[in-house]
Amino acid sequence: MFDGKTILITGGTGSFGKKFIEILLSKYSPKKVIVYSRDELKQFEMQQVFNAPCMRYFIGDVRDEKRISMAMYKVDYVVHAAALKQVPAAEYNPMECIKTNINGAQNVINAAIASGVKKVIALSTDKAANPINLYGATKLASDKLFTAANNLVGDRETRFAVVRYGNVVGSRGSVVPFFKKLIAEGATEIPVTDPRMTRFWLKLEDGVEFVLKNFERMQGGEIFIPKIPSMRITDLAEAIAPNVPIKVIGIRPGEKLHEVMCPSDLYYDTLEFHDHFVIKPSTDVQKMDYTRNALGEEGHPVSDGFDYNSGNNPHFLTVKELREMNP
Repeated sequence: MFDGKTILITGGTGSFGKKFIEILLSKYSPKKVIVYSRDELKQFEMQQVFNAPCMRYFIGDVRDEKRISMAMYKVDYVVHAAALKQVPAAEYNPMECIKTNINGAQNVINAAIASGVKKVIALSTDKAANPINLYGATKLASDKLFTAANNLVGDRETRFAVVRYGNVVGSRGSVVPFFKKLIAEGATEIPVTDPRMTRFWLKLEDGVEFVLKNFERMQGGEIFIPKIPSMRITDLAEAIAPNVPIKVIGIRPGEKLHEVMCPSDLYYDTLEFHDHFVIKPSTDVQKMDYTRNALGEEGHPVSDGFDYNSGNNPHFLTVKELREMNP
């Protein structure tokens, strides 16, 4: 699907972008791969690793519609990964988060339509489902913008979809490097906000593979949600720092005990497939049949009141499995 094509990834110097490009180049022969981001140092460092002839590096911010439009010239596929993601920083600097996560999302949409991009997938987060913090609220708004963008394209071929998943093992900002740093520094306690806390847990490469597969599946307007395991924060602490006591420090503002990916309020728009869920768009002027995707996979409506959260997930990782995922 990506052979001979031009792919652009916003926020491409992040954890996801690096792994996405690594897997993309190992499996396909794209014409161009464009990394679009605003940090020149990260781009320079990335160029030392990813220097294939197809690679292009664009300095730019998704807040700048003219620049992102220029970068999208003759692009076939776009992955929108750029975002301000730190919950405390978003609470303290709300307008900056809005400018990037909402205004930036609309700029990506406008540029994609104007440039005739074939398909766009925007990365979302479990924090966008029933959000209680500003970061989650901006990502919910972004999700709505991308799913509704399919109503704006008219007879153009551009289509938009969203991929939503949970915490990524070892990514920047993850609790895993934080726990490891504490142990390396000789900490005698591991701080845990609440021992009841659970989270969805995903390997970075699995997240990338899910995004790549959904470029094939998508018809336009879907929010794709993978079926992935959950973990208990106490089990994670035990896996990383066995026999080190836990210190309960209390839940932080804007934090949930359990993260949600398919909220019960949207059960009537949720479809279950063999390895993922799809939330249909709230407005669908194209009248798509989302029960059968572009790969021919068939889904069915979930039961009344269904919700998919990290606390009621049927698959929890054991301490041993967590230890193997976090070498």
